[in-house]
Amino acid sequence: MKIGNLDIGNKLFLAPMAEVTDSSFRKICKSYGAGITFTQMVSAEGVIKNNFETLRHFSFNRSEKPIGVQVLGNDPEILFEASKEISKHNPDLIDLNCGCPVEKVCSKNMGSALLDDPKMIGKLVRKMVDGSNGVPISVKIRLGRDRSRINVFDNARAIQDNGASLIFIHARTRADKYDTLADWSWLKKVKETITLPIVGNGSLFSPHDVKDMLDFTGCDSAMIARGALGNPFLFSRFNELLETGTDPGEPHSSIVLQTVLQHINNLEQEFGEIVALNKAKKHSLWYFKYHSGVKYLLDRVFSIKNLNDLRQLIEEHADQILHTPVNVDENKIIHKKFQRKVLYWLAEENITVSCKD
Repeated sequence: MKIGNLDIGNKLFLAPMAEVTDSSFRKICKSYGAGITFTQMVSAEGVIKNNFETLRHFSFNRSEKPIGVQVLGNDPEILFEASKEISKHNPDLIDLNCGCPVEKVCSKNMGSALLDDPKMIGKLVRKMVDGSNGVPISVKIRLGRDRSRINVFDNARAIQDNGASLIFIHARTRADKYDTLADWSWLKKVKETITLPIVGNGSLFSPHDVKDMLDFTGCDSAMIARGALGNPFLFSRFNELLETGTDPGEPHSSIVLQTVLQHINNLEQEFGEIVALNKAKKHSLWYFKYHSGVKYLLDRVFSIKNLNDLRQLIEEHADQILHTPVNVDENKIIHKKFQRKVLYWLAEENITVSCKD
């Protein structure tokens, strides 16, 4: 598919995810064939005020292109200035977040709270287009506030009529929980009525999920969010499925090990050992979530005090996997927990929710 002058072919998008899509993870996903990655979502106001954390979140290396930056805001003038500032860094796409369902975001009339006002979304898009110096503008939306107030057509038309180049649609409403299956039928209906490229999102955990969604809806591409956690291999598997008609299947444990260790090295280089350690623990559990013995890994990983000990634990675990049969029932349980919440190893009351579409 084409976005402005950029053609990514049939490759997939990596969604922006808070505390996940840092440079270390983006590089891993790109190495496995992601078409475009995204930085973490940033505040439009933080951009124009040169907030240090905001600038760090959307910084990227030229080698990471093509790449997109997603912004959060609800003021047309602030989004105009933020788009102008972000465009100086030469991203390939600037995306407006109208999909985050988290209450602390919606309570400020941002994210998916904007879905209630298509006219305002149109105004925001127009100002971003005017300020972006030619960088294509996209918008991430959901179906609507809840199942009784689905207004995805109104929002999609407002986005199209005001100059955006692309629409990402998460096929759930703001009110839906993540264990509610995405309703792809709405993606099909929107694709039949809107001329802009439509990228589908929601309940995409395997290459066949993606292909089934694209075949059913006619969407131009797909955006992978939670399905990429511990699973950057999804991108290369999908690319091969399209090219050859065959999914190569789950990677060998040696490939998983190699990828985890590279990811840890990336994290250490980007953040230093102290900050990287907890991030590396989280990602390690995602990488091995459907492999045998993950409960054993879970019992040990959080007591690890440094990255070298974590590397050793992971190497031992990967070796153990070779000699241990997969527990299918255990995998089903973990998959259900993971679909409900990505930090599947924590009790519900201990989770701080962030925007992971």
